[in-house]
Amino acid sequence: MEEFGVSRTVVREALRVLTTRGYIEHAPRHRPRVRTPGYGTAMAALEGVVGHLMARPDGMRELFEGRILVEVIAAREAAVRAEKADLALLHDALDANGAATSNSELFYETDVAFHRALFQAAGNAILPAVQDAYTAWLAPHWRKMPRLPDRNAANHADHRAILDGVMMRDPDATEVAMRQHLDRAWAQVRMTFSDPPA
Repeated sequence: MEEFGVSRTVVREALRVLTTRGYIEHAPRHRPRVRTPGYGTAMAALEGVVGHLMARPDGMRELFEGRILVEVIAAREAAVRAEKADLALLHDALDANGAATSNSELFYETDVAFHRALFQAAGNAILPAVQDAYTAWLAPHWRKMPRLPDRNAANHADHRAILDGVMMRDPDATEVAMRQHLDRAWAQVRMTFSDPPA
């Protein structure tokens, strides 16, 4: 306040903006600390903008189409780049997902974990941050969707087909499996929410 000749309100607002953009960590009754921005920080900074975009008539569809593009790229890259440890992580994630088909809350968590393992297997540090961002942006909508054991089982079967493509080192087969999975997911979204257009 003394150095810049501004009020306490201006300083508070500046700290809020810097925190929102991921440049500092600031909590009540603690001194702000400079934060080293990473890819996750960059994606988190978009959250407010994405919220406004999703409120547009085609916002949900456009966001989901963006997710499809990114997931297809990640799936193709995983088929080419996945290492032994990545494949083990994917198998573990798939097994946990399959074991959770009767528990919809747990199934959702293991579904997210499978997709995250796939993004990690793509071998690019940006991709897991993008996946985390899409998960955060879409989670409030996903959690409103009815989840039934038979639908969970179908999603698990899709995950298995995606992993089969990765195991065969076949990016084309992996892409086809991923697109089919996300097309079915979009159909579920459209049935659940009246606002996304056909």
